[in-house]
Amino acid sequence: MSIYKRSAGIFMGSLIAAFLLGGMAGIPALAQEKTKEATTEKGKVTQTVRAENDKLRAWEIRFRPGDENISIPSSSFRVVRVLKGGTLLYSFADGKTEKRELKTGDVMLPKPGPQYTAKNVGRSEVVLYVVMVK
Repeated sequence: MSIYKRSAGIFMGSLIAAFLLGGMAGIPALAQEKTKEATTEKGKVTQTVRAENDKLRAWEIRFRPGDENISIPSSSFRVVRVLKGGTLLYSFADGKTEKRELKTGDVMLPKPGPQYTAKNVGRSEVVLYVVMVK
């Protein structure tokens, strides 16, 4: 075996090891970044950004019983998929309220409209997956 072939083998082995170690080192950093996005205050929903670019944001929202979401971006187009259904009470800025039963698997296309909040008034957790146009 020539010295060139042996050197190339050592170089390739080192390069592969560096990529593997570098990739494994980046995994915890990505996991930490996603958990930073989550809100866990008592009485408030948990929001975790799952993906984002300059045009769209996708996140998961978890409503425990009694949790309220007061930061609903009502001025943009969204797609909302119900991952786990339940009962939400929507309260609008003009004082109107609307109780909605969300079923697992439902897909909603809310249009931009007046500001509102949503509160889980049911007994089970409600989980939504939201994709929003920025």
